Amino acid sequence: MTSHPAFSRRVPGALSCVSLCSLTLLLSSAAIAQEDCPRGKLDEIYCDRDGDMVADPPQDESQWTNPDTLIFAYTPVEDPAIYADIWQPFIDHLEEVTERDVRFFAVQSNSAQVEAMRSGRLHIAGFSTGPTPFAVNLAGAVPFALMGSDDGQFGYTLQLYTHVDSDIHEMEDLEGKRVAHTSPTSNSGNQAPRALFPEMGIVPGEDYEVVYSGSHDQSMLGVVARDYDAAPVASEVVERMADRDLYDPDDVRLLYESDRFPTTSYTYAHDLHPDLVDKIEEAFFSFEFAGTELGEEFDGVEKFIPINYQEHWKVIRTIQEANGVEYTPDNLE
Repeated sequence: MTSHPAFSRRVPGALSCVSLCSLTLLLSSAAIAQEDCPRGKLDEIYCDRDGDMVADPPQDESQWTNPDTLIFAYTPVEDPAIYADIWQPFIDHLEEVTERDVRFFAVQSNSAQVEAMRSGRLHIAGFSTGPTPFAVNLAGAVPFALMGSDDGQFGYTLQLYTHVDSDIHEMEDLEGKRVAHTSPTSNSGNQAPRALFPEMGIVPGEDYEVVYSGSHDQSMLGVVARDYDAAPVASEVVERMADRDLYDPDDVRLLYESDRFPTTSYTYAHDLHPDLVDKIEEAFFSFEFAGTELGEEFDGVEKFIPINYQEHWKVIRTIQEANGVEYTPDNLE
């Protein structure tokens, strides 16, 4: 068995020596455990006996976690302090339903967020579209909800923008340009363009220079400032930026828009006590967005709707497979 140094678990104490018989017994037990633990692409510390592509809860009930304080994190954003305030009405509701304290954890990167859940320091989290499969396979995250409308609609699109005064009018005009992608694991900001643009005659990294901006916000602001010639971004992010007057939509021009993708997945750690999981789901699905700061921030969203990773992330897994993505810590960085 191998382990990932970036996500190694520290176990108190160490065995100074192991007899040959004991070592043989350990290896035999491990082999039996491996046979009884199908996992697909999941990391070796998880099992998927029901074949739904997410980690099963531990079979040993003593390994279920039932913390008095729940740690919740939203995706990495430009200004975490703003989102801490925006999420407060939901956190209050989550505290009331679960009868636990809930703390908002501001994450600085996708890899830090995944590491936090894997290490047991994060219990509930919203993971961005592209990093969600990494969270599922490396951290045992179980996606169960998305933001949506009353009629069950959800999702966002990949939008490609350039400056309104640029000489880029068609996809082929991107050749030789400097284009901002957000981060390697981002769906709309990197993975989807790498999978979809070649079908339109433009290969990112070959026909144009890829520059990683770090976030959708920075990509869009960079286009406005003409630091980048163009940028693929998530529609929901730039819409919220425009609503907060962070940029003037008249300063940019839309070049391309994709079909819709699933948006941020809301997940819980696989080893939470089932009774606590029921309460967490109850809190999400009973929360009313109307009249809250969260509802104002996510315009058009009216409720959390139930989803499952196997079905709703199929298009994302297909895009990532087309890009040769492997769910390892190194690829998440």
